[in-house]
Amino acid sequence: MLAIKLQRIGKKHQPSYRLVVAERRSKMAAPPVEDLGSYNPFNKAVTFKKERVAYWLGAGAQPTVTVNNLLAKEGIKNVSKVAVKMKKPAAAEKPAETPAETPAQTV
Repeated sequence: MLAIKLQRIGKKHQPSYRLVVAERRSKMAAPPVEDLGSYNPFNKAVTFKKERVAYWLGAGAQPTVTVNNLLAKEGIKNVSKVAVKMKKPAAAEKPAETPAETPAQTV
């Protein structure tokens, strides 16, 4: 199944993304079927080929959650935004008991 997703490009700590059509389960660096535009998260610059995005949506390609929200924000796809589910950070473990808190052993 084809998906419209973001492919990360750029240097360390300076991400930018390409909007591509690729196989849903393909690896991140796999060659895409088609390049549809770009997204820069630092200045929120978005450039899409609107006709090609509409074509691939009509052909059955499913956008990822983030791409769906970008398309909705740009007005390309007339749907509401979808909540992105983020993983909760691991809970801080309980600190080990100090020797003063442990019961004293009698000999």
